[in-house]
Amino acid sequence: MTNFLRFLQVLALGAWLGAIFYFSAVVAPSAFAVLPAKDLAGTLVGQSLSRLHAMGLILAIVFLIAGGAIAGSIRVFSKPAMIGVVLMVLLTAISQNHVTHRLNELRTAMGSVEKTAADDPRRVEFDRLHSLSVGLEGAVLLIGLASLYFTVRSPIE
Repeated sequence: MTNFLRFLQVLALGAWLGAIFYFSAVVAPSAFAVLPAKDLAGTLVGQSLSRLHAMGLILAIVFLIAGGAIAGSIRVFSKPAMIGVVLMVLLTAISQNHVTHRLNELRTAMGSVEKTAADDPRRVEFDRLHSLSVGLEGAVLLIGLASLYFTVRSPIE
């Protein structure tokens, strides 16, 4: 049973990290390369990111429950992999509930991000939040890689 639970942890974290990588390396660049308008590509990328966040949170729950079941103790939450996944959840929640939410509000207020002047305060805030969103997603990916390493290197208890 312990091997299966560890498998679930690796599967959940691997799926989340793979999805982040795929989103960043394939979905977002392809949307901006293929779709006829950057605003349309931005809408697609924003919708995809929201779904990625939801999926990540579900996979984090699987990871954390499996880790708790393996250890049989709440002390497992002091292990690096578990701390990392909790941090990933927090950063993802901040990104989705605050940053992405505000980006959507700004996108609606501007009507067209692409046609809004670069010095417009709404566009300035949008660009700043977009950079923050990219940074948060990058941090989630890096923390996830570290958590995956700690998961596969630690002995099964």
